[in-house]
Amino acid sequence: MNSKKIIIIVFVSILVLLICGFIGVFVWYNNSLKPVSRQAVDEDNFIRVEIEKGTTPIQIANLLKEKNIIKSADAMKIYIKLNNVSTLQSGKYDFNNSEDMPTIIQHIVNGEVADDSVKITFIEGKNMRWIAKTIASKTNNSEDDVFNLLKDEDYIDSLIKNYWFITDEIKDEDIYYPLEGYLLPDTYVFENEDVSVKTIFNVILNFTKKYLDTLQEDIEDNNLTVHQILTLASLAELEGKNLEDREEIVGVFFNRINDGMSLGSDVTTYYAFKVDMGERDLTAKELNTENPYNTRGPNMSGKIPIGPICNPSKSAIEAVLNYKETDNYYFVADKNGDVHFTKNNEEHNKIIKKLKDEGLWYVYE
Repeated sequence: MNSKKIIIIVFVSILVLLICGFIGVFVWYNNSLKPVSRQAVDEDNFIRVEIEKGTTPIQIANLLKEKNIIKSADAMKIYIKLNNVSTLQSGKYDFNNSEDMPTIIQHIVNGEVADDSVKITFIEGKNMRWIAKTIASKTNNSEDDVFNLLKDEDYIDSLIKNYWFITDEIKDEDIYYPLEGYLLPDTYVFENEDVSVKTIFNVILNFTKKYLDTLQEDIEDNNLTVHQILTLASLAELEGKNLEDREEIVGVFFNRINDGMSLGSDVTTYYAFKVDMGERDLTAKELNTENPYNTRGPNMSGKIPIGPICNPSKSAIEAVLNYKETDNYYFVADKNGDVHFTKNNEEHNKIIKKLKDEGLWYVYE
């Protein structure tokens, strides 16, 4: 075999090797772009990765490979070069390794960072104990964190200074929770679970202020303080289920107050003894115990509770400002929540008997 043939054979062999190598690299590269896992990852099992500011594309590729989010760091580096990927944004990401590499890279290019926000819905008519439990269940705070802040006199003083509708009335030593009634129910969104109780309260109070600002003229024309309005609203919230009922309930309250009668509202007694509605029946001793919240107890004739007993809705607040004048002095709600109004105790007792006979009287189990 002459030298020319040898050269041709060597050349062809090298060419074949190069072609095979190219094909191998091509197959490897394309395979590396595919997802690590073929099985879709549940939303709760996303892989959290934090890309800090200043992290280079090479470091990001190595990090994603280390976390088993991509098949190959080298392939990602090649992809970035070939596709002129210039901006990879920092932040916390929740990656799904059932997505291919180009999709994962695009998430970083777009800055599609993980949403750590916390959504908390505060329900109308719930009291501060319920709010504390809800905050503890949704954030990294404990119930004690909530109650401890409410005991912080400097914090309470700062609120009195910063919000026109909060006054020294909330500092009465007999009030259980100073901000009871002032946290307007709604759904609030916070940055993450590390949000402080102070931030939560301040966000809600800002929302409360925005709403009460719209009623400020009506409030100033009223003979009641904001604290008294919120107190009556909290009773109306728990005693009636709609605006019409609440407006007349407040009218009944004013009739009784003006005539020096006690309000006789069971919901105030439940609150006074920190018993949640539906938890159990009240005892005769509790009903007759003197407590500045208990309108069934002694020395409460013509008086409202010392403070709100829940956080009332806008409807309940407006019911106080626009209450219905009525001849009624009594009301009772049946097991369906329908309210029955009467003018005197005799009519009131007849209604109660009728409801019991019809199986509409609510009995705690």
